[in-house]
Amino acid sequence: MKKVAVIMGSDSDLPVVSKAFDVFKEFSIPFEVHVYSAHRTPVEAKAFSESAAENGFGAIIAAAGMAAHLAGAIAANTVLPVIGIPVKSASLDGLDALLSTVMMPSGIPVATVAIDGAKNAAYLAAQILAVEDSDLQRKLLFSRKAAAENVLKKDAEISAKYHL
Repeated sequence: MKKVAVIMGSDSDLPVVSKAFDVFKEFSIPFEVHVYSAHRTPVEAKAFSESAAENGFGAIIAAAGMAAHLAGAIAANTVLPVIGIPVKSASLDGLDALLSTVMMPSGIPVATVAIDGAKNAAYLAAQILAVEDSDLQRKLLFSRKAAAENVLKKDAEISAKYHL
């Protein structure tokens, strides 16, 4: 199975991105975590993204706040799928990061999840890997089915409690 890279622009993003780790563990997806900044370590970020495919990665998650150029900088140097996580900051509640992550030029796409949406970034990375991994695809389908059953169970409990 291919790996997923989780790159954060600063170690202060760790509380956000760590929510993705549980998803990877649940589905037995190998992953690596790194801190590279689009602005402070551009050479290292570029080198990582240029060699990611040959190093066994199938998708890259990039999380950054404020100017949030990390996902775009990574995407500019690889053809692997890049998933951006805009991280909420104190100044604009993450809107700045969201716009910086989602507004990419044609030909350099970044799939963008919600502000602080690390779990969905991990699920999307899993779905990308599942295109070529039928076991992972089955695990994802089972997870969706279990989630639906859980919602229906809660529906039945609440309906019974408030039924007149």
